[in-house]
Amino acid sequence: MGMSARHIGLPERPTTGTAVCSSSSVVLRRGGRKLLDSVSLELKAGEVLALLGPNGAGKSTLLSVLSGDVRPDEGTVRFGDREIHEWSLIDLSRRRSVLLQDNALLFPFTVHQVVEMGRAPWRRTEREDEDNAAISEAISTADISHLGNRRVPSLSGGERARTAFARVMAGRTGVLMLDEPTAALDLGHQEAVLGLARDRARAGDAVLIVLHDLNLASAYADRIALLREGRIVACDSPEMVLTAETVSEVYRTPVEVIPHPVTGRGIVMPKRD
Repeated sequence: MGMSARHIGLPERPTTGTAVCSSSSVVLRRGGRKLLDSVSLELKAGEVLALLGPNGAGKSTLLSVLSGDVRPDEGTVRFGDREIHEWSLIDLSRRRSVLLQDNALLFPFTVHQVVEMGRAPWRRTEREDEDNAAISEAISTADISHLGNRRVPSLSGGERARTAFARVMAGRTGVLMLDEPTAALDLGHQEAVLGLARDRARAGDAVLIVLHDLNLASAYADRIALLREGRIVACDSPEMVLTAETVSEVYRTPVEVIPHPVTGRGIVMPKRD
C-alpha cells in the first residue's frame, strides 16, 4: 500500500479551547420516559469535563449520546465539523476513545491483547508505526506491566478496570470519553487514572468523564456538568457548581463544603450531628 493511502482520513489534533463535541437540545426517550431532556453541552479541547449527578440522573446515557453510540430522539450532536452520525465508525474511532462502564470481556484475551485493541483504528495508516510505543506506554502508565500475559477472566475488578483504561490510552485519540473509570479502583489508582486524564487535557486533548465521587471531580475537573433527572442543572467550574446549596438540593442530602488545606478545592462532606 502506498504512502498516500496511509494518510487518508487521519485527524489533526484539535486546537485547545475549541469545541470538539457538542449537543443541542438533545432528548432521549426509553419506554415513554425521558432519560435526557433538552440537554445542551459543549466539550472543549484542553479540558476535563466531569458529568456528575445522583443515580439515574443520565450521566452514562449522555456520554453514550455524545460518543455517537446512541442516537437521540430529538436535538443534534456534533463532533468536529459535522453531525456525529455523518462520521463513519472508523473515522469516529480515530477521533475519540470510549471507556464504557461495563468493560467485561467474554473471551479469554491476555491483558496485552486487550491493550493492542486500542490500536485497531490505526491499521494500514502511518500511525500504525506508533503501535509498539503506544501499547508499552499505556501498559506502563496503567500499572499493569506485570499482568501482560494474564488472561482477563483471571484478573480482579481493579485489574480489569486498569486494563480497559490502558486500551483507551493506547488509542492516542484527541478525545477521551470515560464512564466511571475509577469505580473499581483503590485510592492510589483512582488518583493515578485521574492524574493521567488531567495530563492528557493539559497536553490539549478533551476529556469527558462520568464520576460519582464529588471530591475527585472537584480535584481534577476543569468544569462540572451536574445532572438531575435527565437535565443539566449547573455547568461551570467546580467551585461554582459544588456549593453546599446546590449539592444538597440535587442529592437531597444536606452537605457542607470546606476547602482542601493545600489546593483550596472544595471538599464535599455530608452534614452529621
